[in-house]
Amino acid sequence: QVTGHLDDCTCDVETIDAFNNYKLFPRLNELLENDYFRYYKVNLKKPCPFWDDSSHCGIRDCAVKPCPSDEVPDGIRSGSYKYSEEASNLAEECEEAKRLGAVDGSLSKETQQAVLQWTRHDDSSDSFCEADDIYSPDAEYVDLLLNPERYTGYRGPDAWKIWNSIYEENCFKPQNVKRPLTSGRGESFIYLTKWFSSVCVEKRAFYKLISGLHASINIHLSARYLLQDMWSEKKWGPNVTEFQQRFDEVITRGEGPRRLKNLYFLYLIELRALSKVLPFFERPGFQLYTGNKSHDAEMKNFLLEILHLAKSFPLHFDENSFFAGNKKEAAKLKEEFRLHFKNISKIMDCVGCFKCRLWGKLQTQGLGTALKILFSENLIEKIPESGPSYGFQLTRQEIVALFNAFGRL
Repeated sequence: QVTGHLDDCTCDVETIDAFNNYKLFPRLNELLENDYFRYYKVNLKKPCPFWDDSSHCGIRDCAVKPCPSDEVPDGIRSGSYKYSEEASNLAEECEEAKRLGAVDGSLSKETQQAVLQWTRHDDSSDSFCEADDIYSPDAEYVDLLLNPERYTGYRGPDAWKIWNSIYEENCFKPQNVKRPLTSGRGESFIYLTKWFSSVCVEKRAFYKLISGLHASINIHLSARYLLQDMWSEKKWGPNVTEFQQRFDEVITRGEGPRRLKNLYFLYLIELRALSKVLPFFERPGFQLYTGNKSHDAEMKNFLLEILHLAKSFPLHFDENSFFAGNKKEAAKLKEEFRLHFKNISKIMDCVGCFKCRLWGKLQTQGLGTALKILFSENLIEKIPESGPSYGFQLTRQEIVALFNAFGRL
């Protein structure tokens, strides 16, 4: 059922599939294995700002423990951070948790100097996301390749509460339309269809972006499901039943294919952002700092090749349809759009499973960065070829999140 034209776009599913599967994805995947893109600094200990939540996931695959280890260079951590005696005593338990699938925060010694350099090139700027304080003692580097997004066992009331909060409070929809993932699955579909036809394109788009992000996460959980859990080994693979529960047309009463189409809409938005941000990366002064000059230059050329490829896509989303009406109303709606999204990024600190929190925060920041790019087109056009780009800036955190989030799609 996922075929043909996408609403609010000039594009179709087949064009995206052909472009992504045969041209873009193989190159993007190779880029994301590079040191610059694989290390993401994140604070997984920020308290939930919306409700008291001590119900952290007890499942071992949710676990994230900053294990004291010779492999983690002191320079990575904030200078004021010292491991407590309790933390040292937990080292053995930590190593066990790490072996069983916890987030692996270890970095090789070669990357120590590179990581220190990266922080010097991070500038703060206004954004669509509640950014982590990367200088916090609780912020740590995580190797994304060692911590793939996959099913952890985190589900039930706690996970439902997160998505309910996102849909109910942050998606511009009227109160009488319940979110599309109620336990009965699909009974709100008819109301949602009516609402879609009556609401402005911006609010429709916002809802579809969140639905697309939700679909993306659910696909990864279904595709990398824990199929076999033996004490000696684990087997991960596709769980078709889990996928059907979320996307089958009959089971979801017609809603599943729409969710998947929203995934394509999200892809188009992030692809458009990559095509628009090209001038920022093309400047001679921009480098992918990892400390290895020849490799960095090679990676920058590879990155530009991918961005030019993104720009060559024939049926880009036209973001000029956003906020195109009355200037005063448009400015108000745009700010509302930004604040709603910022709120969603804060909700990610309420996710009880730390591995899910890691990928939730990264993908939210990636989408927030894409929106920041699309709403900064005039600033990007004015970026000088040399010297600092005062009007528009991306931090290393935003760059890593932008490309890894798109890699997930």
